[in-house]
Amino acid sequence: MEYRSFADLAASITRNSYRLPHDIDLIVGIPRSGMLAANLLATHLNLPFVDLESYLAGLRPFVGRTVRDTMRVDGSVAPDRVLVVDDSILSGTSMAEVRERIEAERPGADITYCAVYAAQDEHPEIDVWLEVVQHPRIFQWNLMRHNRLADSCFDIDGVLCHDPADEDNDDGERYQQFLLNARPLLQPGVRIKHLVTSRLEKYRTETENWLREHAVDYEHLWMLDGVTAEERRRLRLHAVHKAKVYCRTNACLFVESDDRQAEEISELSGRPVLSVEGQRMAWPSTRTEAARQRFQREKGNGRAGGQGLRHSVAQMVKGSPLGAAFVQRLRSLRV
Repeated sequence: MEYRSFADLAASITRNSYRLPHDIDLIVGIPRSGMLAANLLATHLNLPFVDLESYLAGLRPFVGRTVRDTMRVDGSVAPDRVLVVDDSILSGTSMAEVRERIEAERPGADITYCAVYAAQDEHPEIDVWLEVVQHPRIFQWNLMRHNRLADSCFDIDGVLCHDPADEDNDDGERYQQFLLNARPLLQPGVRIKHLVTSRLEKYRTETENWLREHAVDYEHLWMLDGVTAEERRRLRLHAVHKAKVYCRTNACLFVESDDRQAEEISELSGRPVLSVEGQRMAWPSTRTEAARQRFQREKGNGRAGGQGLRHSVAQMVKGSPLGAAFVQRLRSLRV
């Protein structure tokens, strides 16, 4: 599972723009995601850009006052060479449709077709790509509408809603008010398979009410049962609980709000975890490439992963004064 963030997109463009023709006059972005790439490319190369529909309609590009005098944007001369760009290409169907439209409506135009991220070296629908990112892959800008959500685990606090402030985390009335009135963050556009939270089971009603109020469509809600809030903090059960659910469900991805917990869940499960805070994919620190290959193999064969969870937990707590109590509590949990 590969992941690219907004920052990765900007870095890929900056690092690989040398692959593009040097005589481009205009950049055309394919909505929606291609507009991100077109904007970044235009800014990096100091070129005007427009969306696809504006280009086909013959509209001139608009630029801000501070750069207006540095480029030709008055429409007095048709651009000699146009770069049509999308953020990514997989099957090539969308780009093929764009090519057909441009060839029909702007015949004779000198067009170079580009995708920032290609799934493989060869794509006949484009002339140039900037970086190969193989499938399966997720981008920050399409995460919340990606079809992989139908087989994923999602954290709640820090992902779907903001985290509670310290003064609200009293395991009492203030916390209940937070659960009912938390401000939403990322809004999923498709159904999520598993919501996995370290909230205590006794707060299920408040959690379900909030999810219903904000139209979050999900299949399962996993909460932490059999412990108190103080035991959860003292034994650091947040990542353990999430890793166990991740392994049991054999989901294709876990989306975690906290970067440190993402690393812990990855280590415990031996599987990839997307850190929203770090905007990166966390993999087990040892034999990272081997872990990637094992995960892909297990998902391909439909086998449950994470068989080394108990060993990983034991290694993590080895030498800790709370280790014995931690393992005893872990064995008592049932998910």
